[in-house]
Amino acid sequence: MSPRLLILTPLGLLLWGAFDPSWVAAAGLGEHTLAWPSSEELLRVLTLRDYNTRVVIVGTTLLGLAAGLVGTFLLLRKRALLSDTLSHASLPGIALAFILLTALGAEGKNLLALIGGAAFFCILGTGAVIVIQRYSRLKDDAALGIVLSVFFGLGIALMGIATRMGSGNAAGLSSFIYGKTASMLFADAVLIAVVALLAAICAVLFFKEFALLCFDADYAASQGWPVTGLDFLMMTLVVVVTVIGLQAVGLILVVALLIIPPAAARFWTYSLKHMLWISGLFGALSGLFGAGISALMANLPAGAVIVLTASLLFGVSLVFGSTRGLARRGVERLRLSRRIRHENLLREIYEMMEVCGLSPEDAELDCALPQVTMDMLLSRRSWSHGQLRRALARGMAAGLLASDGRNWELTAAGLEEARRIVRKHRLWETYLIEHADVAPGHVDWGADEIEHVLDADLVAALEKRLPAEVLQQMPASPHHIEPVQGEAA
Repeated sequence: MSPRLLILTPLGLLLWGAFDPSWVAAAGLGEHTLAWPSSEELLRVLTLRDYNTRVVIVGTTLLGLAAGLVGTFLLLRKRALLSDTLSHASLPGIALAFILLTALGAEGKNLLALIGGAAFFCILGTGAVIVIQRYSRLKDDAALGIVLSVFFGLGIALMGIATRMGSGNAAGLSSFIYGKTASMLFADAVLIAVVALLAAICAVLFFKEFALLCFDADYAASQGWPVTGLDFLMMTLVVVVTVIGLQAVGLILVVALLIIPPAAARFWTYSLKHMLWISGLFGALSGLFGAGISALMANLPAGAVIVLTASLLFGVSLVFGSTRGLARRGVERLRLSRRIRHENLLREIYEMMEVCGLSPEDAELDCALPQVTMDMLLSRRSWSHGQLRRALARGMAAGLLASDGRNWELTAAGLEEARRIVRKHRLWETYLIEHADVAPGHVDWGADEIEHVLDADLVAALEKRLPAEVLQQMPASPHHIEPVQGEAA
């Protein structure tokens, strides 16, 4: 593949740079080249031998854990874009805090003051979004877009003022935009660890309340729960994680740590409790492996690698997730389509034989049992030759069908199974006609779509709703069954 094509994808660029560093330098993409780490370097990172590596990995791992836990509720509350808005709204707070500190003669890059300014403007941004949503007719996405762009534009303007101030050193403020994981100090890691652990503990302690708020806020309010207070607490946790995440991945990418891990966790479970812990695990793994890969390849920015690691986990979950993964859903859809063809096949043969009796003993004298052939089956359903042939083969393998090479018939076991399928189909048809006011000429399509997913409980519920005379024997078909071709009149 041409390097010009590989440059279109970040993964391709990294791989090509690792295998052919000379091309990276020739393309002017960096002063240094990427190279695979030596075994000694790999061992040093895996054993956390270097002090700076320990600080960075511990800090980013705890940040990812907290972001995964808090982000779960944010995603289920359908406020994923709010984290993006808050991260961009923090920029004017950082710049304004630096300007005020410098004007007062203090250290402009005091970390606590900068984080405090970012948190204050995050709260302002949240309030602005709520006010726009409540007192205007604008949709949520419009409110988020307005606040994001206005606050970020204000931040860029204030950053320009900060960099041109006569006193003070504004160098390094841009790290809050792109992150500075690799240069994280011990004090930074301790601050991230403490705040991240507090946010994670709050998310676990208020699990029941947050779950109720995410799934049915109106019901929570009707039961007397302080919905506004719980919502404010949840958004406070989001603000806290967003602000401390600025140190690691920057305001542009911090939203990824809040959204990607819980989005990936949804593919593995239907349980909120399990989703919460899986999301926290994915967030922690993103921080752990992202920081570790960045330590092995010094020219790769840690924040970007952390986000790419989270994206890789999301991609794996999307395909191989045990509940909502594409692979599992594809297998389930294939199984369902096979079962539908199997049940439709047995029902068609049953109804063909039902016209003249299901066995030679109960057939009428002037009506011979029909000879069911593949051509007759193809004319009654939109099957392809291959689909029908495979369905017939599976029926024979299961002992439900028998054939003399040309004609097909139900075995004793097949007749019992077909009777169960037809009964379920006609019970649903009868229910739709008598209780849903569906015309008999239109009822077959609705029944054909639903009958294959009716379980035993639903069938029992249908039987309770229908008259006793319908249930004493096989319900009659609401359609007039014409004699099939080849059948004696």
